[in-house]
Amino acid sequence: MSAPGPRVRAAAGTPGAPRTADRRTPPKDPSFRRSLALFRAFMREQDDPETCYSLLARDAADQVEAYGGPIDGRTVVDIGGGGGYFTEEFRRRGAHGFLFEPDVRELGPAPPEGAVVADGYMLPLADGSADVCFSSNVLEHVDDPQTFLSEMIRVTRPGGLIYVSFTNWLSPWGGHEWAPWHYLGAARARARYERRTGRPAKHTLGENLFAVHIGPTLRQVRARTDVTVVSARSRYWPFLAGAVTRVPGLREFATWNLLLILRRCP
Repeated sequence: MSAPGPRVRAAAGTPGAPRTADRRTPPKDPSFRRSLALFRAFMREQDDPETCYSLLARDAADQVEAYGGPIDGRTVVDIGGGGGYFTEEFRRRGAHGFLFEPDVRELGPAPPEGAVVADGYMLPLADGSADVCFSSNVLEHVDDPQTFLSEMIRVTRPGGLIYVSFTNWLSPWGGHEWAPWHYLGAARARARYERRTGRPAKHTLGENLFAVHIGPTLRQVRARTDVTVVSARSRYWPFLAGAVTRVPGLREFATWNLLLILRRCP
């Protein structure tokens, strides 16, 4: 693992010049073809993670650019990005991409150059360092989502974009590898998974997986004065992606994965 190089320190100490807030038209609902391709990739995640996460990284980068414009030349901070698929995709598009991952085991054998082992609650970055602060499917793995979000917002420059997605607990995939049996209780679902596969489950509720819900999360971010909510929608839903998140109760099941796009206030 290499320490952050001079470019990381420069990015942290000299955030990009403020830009006028982007007024791009929000993207249309995803297509069935795109949703189906992602679903098929998820089904092969354990056997072919390279294909799964490379596709997901390209899709996420497309979403970032749809809301914030091209990332070429911008500083993009990837929080909890594991093996670095997202960081590498941002770099391919010309961004200054930096990965901060708290678990060295998640980095894998060949993490991106300059990857930093760092806690998402206390990032080693100055205020306003990033043009884009990015987090994909991490929020459900932290026990204090509000502090995690506050740290993402802190390191984002005024006018910058915060991209957050997470799998909510009551979605069919909320129990991760032992879903959908988490509806019958986490302990029972985990034990069933271990009996069926003969190997220990990766996730344990209350240790590295937490029950995060959409309603409380939306209320928390909307109550903040340091960000505006640009979009709250299902990340993968092929139609009515925004509408489904506006229906209390239904959204906790039907959203599957919530995508929040936030804009840092001046």
